[in-house]
Amino acid sequence: FTSTRDPTSPNTCPSMSVATKLSRHLLVSRCSSYSSSRLMSNTTTYNCTALNVTKAAPYVFNVELNRPNKMNAINKAMWEEVGDVFNKLDRDQECRVVILSAAGKMFSSGIDLSDLSQLASIVYSEDDIARKSMIMYQNIRHLQDLFTTIEKCKKPVIGCVHSACVGAGVDLITTTDIRMCTMDAWFCVKEVDMGLAADVGTLQRLPKVIGSQSLVSDLCLTARRMESQEAERCGLVSSVFQTKEEMMSAAVDMATMIAAKSPVAVQGTKLNLVYSREHSVEEGLDEVAKWNMTMLQSEDLMKSAMAAMDKSNTEPPEFAEF
Repeated sequence: FTSTRDPTSPNTCPSMSVATKLSRHLLVSRCSSYSSSRLMSNTTTYNCTALNVTKAAPYVFNVELNRPNKMNAINKAMWEEVGDVFNKLDRDQECRVVILSAAGKMFSSGIDLSDLSQLASIVYSEDDIARKSMIMYQNIRHLQDLFTTIEKCKKPVIGCVHSACVGAGVDLITTTDIRMCTMDAWFCVKEVDMGLAADVGTLQRLPKVIGSQSLVSDLCLTARRMESQEAERCGLVSSVFQTKEEMMSAAVDMATMIAAKSPVAVQGTKLNLVYSREHSVEEGLDEVAKWNMTMLQSEDLMKSAMAAMDKSNTEPPEFAEF
C-alpha cells in the first residue's frame, strides 16, 4: 500500500507515533459514528404466528419455529414469515448474529401436507396444462426464494437441530452458515418417498455442504435416516450435544463471540464465503478484493489494531452498528 501524500507537507509529522495517529483518527471517527448510529438505529418489530423471534443476547436474535403442536410442519404462514423475518434481520442494525431453532419435541417434520393439498386444488382448477405448469413453477420458485433469504442474510445464521429434521426441514438448515445438533437428532430427505424430487434447496446445497455427491445421492434416493454421529462425520453439523439445553447454550455463546467482533469483518466474511462457494477461486479473490478496497478503510480496522497493540486491555473493542 502506498500513499500519494507529499512527505514535506506541513501537516505531516514524521515523529508522530502510529498509536497517536490511530487515536486521533478514532476520536474523529467515534464522534461521527456515534451521531450516525443514532440516526440509523431502529426499532424493528417481528410480529409472527408460526415463528417466535426473541433477543437471546446483545446483538443476537433467536428465530424459533413455533408450531410445536404440529411438529413444526412448515406451512404457508411459516414459509412467508421466514422470508419476512430474515429480510428484516438483514437490515436490523441491532442484529449481528441469528440462531435458528425450534420449539417442542422436534425441529421439523417437513412440509405441511395440507398446504400441498391446497396448492393441488388450485393447480387442478385450471384446464390448460401450460397454465397449470406456470402456477406450479411460480409457487415452487416463491418457496425457494423465501428460504434463500436466510442464505442472503448478511448476518451469520447458526442452525440448531434437535430430534427429527425431515424434508423441508433439511432444505431449511442447508441455508444456514453453522449447524449443530443434539445426540438424538436425525435427518431425512423424505421427498422421494412422497413421489417427488426435493425442490427447495437440498439437492443444490447439500452436496456443497458435505462435499460428497455419493453420500447425498445415498440420502436423497433412499430417504434413509442420517443419525447425529454420521451428520457430524460428514460435516452437516460441526458439533453434537447431549441435550437441547446444552446446544442452545453453546449456540448463544458462539453467537455472542461472533457478535463481539467487527460487523464489517463478519458480514464481509459471510458474503465472501457464500460467493466463493458458487464461483471459481479467481472470481472469489476478485470479489473479496473489491469488498476490502472499501472495508479496509473502516474504523473497525483501526480499533482492532489498537486493541491488538494494547496488551494490557483484555476487553474486545466496541464496534458501531453496521
